[in-house]
Amino acid sequence: MKYTDATIDQVNAGMQEAHIAFLSYKNFSGTKKAGFLRAIADEIEALGVELVTTAMRETNLPEARIINERGRTTGHCRMFADLVEDGSWVEARIDTAIPDRVPAPKPDIRKMLVPIGPVVVFGAANFPLAYSTAGGDTISALAAGCTVIVKAHPAHAETSTLIAGAINKAIEKTGMPQGVFQHIHGASFEVGQALVKHPFTKAVGFTGSLAGGKALFDLANQRPEPIPVFAEMSSINPVILLPETLSRDAEKTATSLAGSIALGVGQFCTNPGLIIAVEGEGLDRFRKALSAEIQKANSGTMLHLGIADNYAKKLANTLAQKGVKVEGQSSSEANASQGRPHVASVSAEEFMKNPALAEEVFGPFSLIVRCRTNDELLSVVNRSHGQLTSTIIADEAELTKYASLINMLVEKAGRIVVNGVPTGVEVCASMQHGGPYPATTDSRFSAVGTDAIKRFARPVAFQNFPDAVLPYELQALNPLKIWRLRDNEWGRI
Repeated sequence: MKYTDATIDQVNAGMQEAHIAFLSYKNFSGTKKAGFLRAIADEIEALGVELVTTAMRETNLPEARIINERGRTTGHCRMFADLVEDGSWVEARIDTAIPDRVPAPKPDIRKMLVPIGPVVVFGAANFPLAYSTAGGDTISALAAGCTVIVKAHPAHAETSTLIAGAINKAIEKTGMPQGVFQHIHGASFEVGQALVKHPFTKAVGFTGSLAGGKALFDLANQRPEPIPVFAEMSSINPVILLPETLSRDAEKTATSLAGSIALGVGQFCTNPGLIIAVEGEGLDRFRKALSAEIQKANSGTMLHLGIADNYAKKLANTLAQKGVKVEGQSSSEANASQGRPHVASVSAEEFMKNPALAEEVFGPFSLIVRCRTNDELLSVVNRSHGQLTSTIIADEAELTKYASLINMLVEKAGRIVVNGVPTGVEVCASMQHGGPYPATTDSRFSAVGTDAIKRFARPVAFQNFPDAVLPYELQALNPLKIWRLRDNEWGRI
């Protein structure tokens, strides 16, 4: 099925509707918004087999992956429904007046988070459900009280249209204002550019390439009124193998990492694209075991031909760099639409001299950096860019010994994993899915978990307001269980 790109007139009309809807939707109660989000989850589930088969056909992803991703998507809806119904996410703060304070009276000041405005969301290629039309960006923005305009990803436009239809049914069933959600198609850059530049757009959510995210970020900052762009872009998620544990568990570690490298044909933003270790007997065994595991891994069909072609080109370019040695590759041949798992190695000296080796190869590939000493290992880590994740394979004694490494990684990544793999992002309140540039454009925020809502809200203080005209969350008799600061003492209502 073919879809026509939206015209500029259609973009303008959609943004106008989103703006008008926002003026009323932003004031809806948490209970009403929660009902809307739960209805979205119900309507997505009601799509049944049609959604699964359509997404499989468009993305080449297996049935189990699509079903799992559908569950994650509806789970997000219900998680944010619970959050906004509780109300504590607005972080209400109350300082009551002290009129007789000396030398100056203290005013009554109350503060809370409020929705930022209409949000433009760009669907992601590698997650047709969980990071696209009803994905984390869309649902957290709706939960915050923002209206949303989604630009469907052209690689799974039909899947996106099905989800949009489910959201529209939820709008009708729950009495939401028309325009609270808009869905348009646009394979051209012009459509995305028009959405970002529109004066009613107040924020952007994006998951994709560094080039795409940086272009949107630059465009948003060139506006007369700059707006935030929350873009997740590029991460090679280094895995650091510390010597003692590597010597003891080389084969076990290789098996674990091989599975993570090849998982989903490597099409995860948390794929372990870099492995850093000190040379020695343990690393030799690890390289041999990892090579054997990668040889057994199957080549797989990638999301679309564009991604497969980009993987092939980036892989070829990396393997052609000075000092790079192929350690192992899948024994199964790959056609033009498939990604063939590879693992290679290079010395730390060559790695640090060549910035091209630190670039993401999006697919089933990882590069081992061979360090001569522990100090050289720390130098490699210190020179790395911002990452979504970093992983350390070590025992407790080594972690204590390498405290400086942990401190370094805190500056480099949003999530640090010990004795695990970076793939697999738990959806929970404590998850941080974001990191320093170029992993994201703003490392202060998460794209996963309940804190994702904070991307689409801003604080407003209300000073000396009569109780009756305050937002409900700040009124003295509000029964919501919200932490407040009253007369400089914390307490619950």
